[in-house]
Amino acid sequence: MQARSFFPQCNADLQVVFPEQPIQSADRNAITVRIARTVEDIFKVFSVRSATYIAEQFCFYDEEFDGNDFCSTQILGEMGGDAAGCVRLRFFGDFAKLERLAVRREYRTSRLAYRLVRDALEHCRKKGYTKVYGHSRLDLVRFWKVFGFKPIEGRPAFTFANVRYVEILAELEPHPAAIRIGLDPMAMIRPEGVWDRPGPFDMALSDSDPRRKGLLAESTRTLGKQDIVAA
Repeated sequence: MQARSFFPQCNADLQVVFPEQPIQSADRNAITVRIARTVEDIFKVFSVRSATYIAEQFCFYDEEFDGNDFCSTQILGEMGGDAAGCVRLRFFGDFAKLERLAVRREYRTSRLAYRLVRDALEHCRKKGYTKVYGHSRLDLVRFWKVFGFKPIEGRPAFTFANVRYVEILAELEPHPAAIRIGLDPMAMIRPEGVWDRPGPFDMALSDSDPRRKGLLAESTRTLGKQDIVAA
């Protein structure tokens, strides 16, 4: 159909193409939770935390963005495609730390916070962790108990950023398919959290390209015994 039927001022040779099916509006109540993998996802996480911790708890920028964001796993929650919540995971020797749970004010009547925590705990289990540590505001201990967290006995409450906290700990059931040595070696190079699904290297894109094979053979220097020197 000619575009001029809708836009009289446009060029005469332009056409309008309609979609085969009507465009469906987004369900604003639909919850999606995923690991933040792209720069845009990270910006969404930062926007949620700025809208909650900085705008509502009045913490300083350096307190909220503490230097740990690029050595952790960020989980993003969306409502109808809008960045609505997030949580951060950091991993230590035999435990993980769950932190920075945030949900924007307008989405706090939803179940998003529960989905974020459950997905975060499941991610810890998949990585082989059975202990998850955290800090709870005194008034939110009851919320964390829903997920199996308990205040650590004998540990006193403490304060940072003008808020009182207690240390909490959850002990999880081991995941039957936790990532570990002895699994398919390809699992270790798949995207974070989806070790059970084929990743880019499983598709063997480079292996099926003879030109790339030739370039690799030309540019790779292989070491012989004479090249290996003990330190």
